[in-house]
Amino acid sequence: MKLCRFYIPENLGAASGQGAAARAEGGGVATEARAEVVAGVIEGALVYEIANLFEPGSRTGRAWDLAEVKLAAPVQPTKIVCVGRSYAEHAAELGNEVPKEPLIFLKPPSSVIGPDDAIVMPAISQRVDYEGECGVVMGKRLRLKSKDEEVSIADYVLGYTCLNDVTARDIQKKDVQFTRGKGFDTFCPVGPVIETEFEGKFTVTTSVNGVRKQAGDASQMLFSVDVIIRWIAQVMTLLPGDVIATGTPPGVGTLAAGDVVEVAVSGVGTLRNPVTSA
Repeated sequence: MKLCRFYIPENLGAASGQGAAARAEGGGVATEARAEVVAGVIEGALVYEIANLFEPGSRTGRAWDLAEVKLAAPVQPTKIVCVGRSYAEHAAELGNEVPKEPLIFLKPPSSVIGPDDAIVMPAISQRVDYEGECGVVMGKRLRLKSKDEEVSIADYVLGYTCLNDVTARDIQKKDVQFTRGKGFDTFCPVGPVIETEFEGKFTVTTSVNGVRKQAGDASQMLFSVDVIIRWIAQVMTLLPGDVIATGTPPGVGTLAAGDVVEVAVSGVGTLRNPVTSA
């Protein structure tokens, strides 16, 4: 099942009989509703509005043509927890040691943007890099006393998505810690959807202007998704909607204004974002 969040199109009627009935009952889409981002389930060429992203069965009775809506970031996390150097080859290409334990850091919620939204290059950075990743979206609250606690981690996961851990590399190296280099507004594109039917095996690729730059798969990761989530949950409470960026494969490189960067995760789709200057 593919979950999303989207803008209700202005002056656009619902695409199905259910939607038409909803318009008849409600007198059309209100101006406030047009500006509102709502949750949905994508089925074929239609997107069905749902009342709650975490309850896919909560359909409101309205639907639109998928081609006529603008997708937003599929989730509003309270935090984005990232795993650094999750692939040995990526650690090596940047001259770093391979971590013996998951190396975690945070990106702020204000860095999140959706599909086709622009990544803005900050004026104070001379090198901005792409880092394509598979993102895990939490579906339930999780806090562990120990990483070895007997619990099925899969039961707490809503699904998987594409994520770009955009990084001001020069600032990251200057500061040593990651907050500033990773935390600029627009530095966390997420989307286009959340895929709930996912076995945890995936490939991730990144392309810039149509040229493939990165390729990796889950089998190459130093730590499994299960291990990563357990490691994080023994430190901090994970809330519904929180996103875990599982790490980037080798091949990171620079972005420039005018570029278009695409991150694809098998079974999920492709996240596309243009790049602009500040």
